[in-house]
Amino acid sequence: MNDQAKDVVKVLNNLIETCKDGQEGFKTCAEDIKNPELKALFIKRSQECGVSAGELQQEVIALGGEPEDSTSVSADLHRRWVDLKSLVTGKSEEAVLNEAERGEDHAKAAYKEALAQPLPANVYAIVERQFGGVQRNHDQVKALRNIARAS
Repeated sequence: MNDQAKDVVKVLNNLIETCKDGQEGFKTCAEDIKNPELKALFIKRSQECGVSAGELQQEVIALGGEPEDSTSVSADLHRRWVDLKSLVTGKSEEAVLNEAERGEDHAKAAYKEALAQPLPANVYAIVERQFGGVQRNHDQVKALRNIARAS
């Protein structure tokens, strides 16, 4: 594998980790929320993050790399903090949505950073499409959080 391919694999593995973080984060949110509509939304978003990670893993394999298959240490620590905070706040919708939005802020930043890197056109197209989903998730979670805050 040449240096350019190694650089692309590194970028993709970072995004895979971000997707895995999102998958686990949304799963945790689904477990922490009582509202059945929000629970269903978070489960769907968790599954979508898993699909995105799988798509990126296939690209890493196609480039001859070893795909990431776990979450980041910082996300694991963040989930533990969210769980602790949820116990204290009673797992209110607003608190869970705040944490989901924070996770999506991280994902947006990771995707923006990836899109600033020199990527092959086919990889760039995948990352750009997935970034659209991350942006949609963020905006939806933020809107739901604002509704919960106003209630």
